[in-house]
Amino acid sequence: MKSRYHYLKPKVISLRRSGKTYTEICKIVGAKISKGTLSDWCGNIPLSPEQKQRVMHLIKRGANKGRATALVINKLKRDKYLKSLVAKNEHLARLMNDKDIAKIALAVLYLGEGAKWRSHRGLMLGSADPKIIRFYLNLLDKCYGITPERLHCRISYRVDQDIKRLIKFWSRYTQIPLKNFYKTKPDPRTKGKPTKRKNYKGVCVITLGSTEIQLELESIAEIIFLGL
Repeated sequence: MKSRYHYLKPKVISLRRSGKTYTEICKIVGAKISKGTLSDWCGNIPLSPEQKQRVMHLIKRGANKGRATALVINKLKRDKYLKSLVAKNEHLARLMNDKDIAKIALAVLYLGEGAKWRSHRGLMLGSADPKIIRFYLNLLDKCYGITPERLHCRISYRVDQDIKRLIKFWSRYTQIPLKNFYKTKPDPRTKGKPTKRKNYKGVCVITLGSTEIQLELESIAEIIFLGL
């Protein structure tokens, strides 16, 4: 069966012999001829080494452009999807105004990140993620009225890091007074191993001598698990 663009065949063959790519040919003749038809018409046409090199270059450039376009499209799709998730769940933030729900969140957070009673007496939670630390501090204040002035802190850091700068950063971020930071030594295992993570500020470990709160949080987590 002849292609409906069969009348363009002589021009297509002429363009191919001049070293044009299939994409270029379609643009020049102003028709969307299928790749199968073009291959059928032009498959046996020999190209010079220079023409082959040019064709391969254009094909590669087109592929790279296609990948770049796909990345942009996928990013837009992902951004749209993430926005839809926020819109669907943003009402949950208001639930944190309920003290009981906030206490449940604190108990679950402490279960995952905090020191347990058998290994440590009193509250102790550490994280390298500033958002986790701030969330923890906000929950402590909301649930128990514990302000930064009552907390103590130590920083676990690497040999190539400046502890003074780290302490200043975490003090500003948490509002814990500088005088409440314990002196610490770097992890000796990191000697000779440069820090690769950008903006890594060490692990901020926050402590409070309150075994009562620690036990209550652990009991809340246990109650929740038993109720599921």
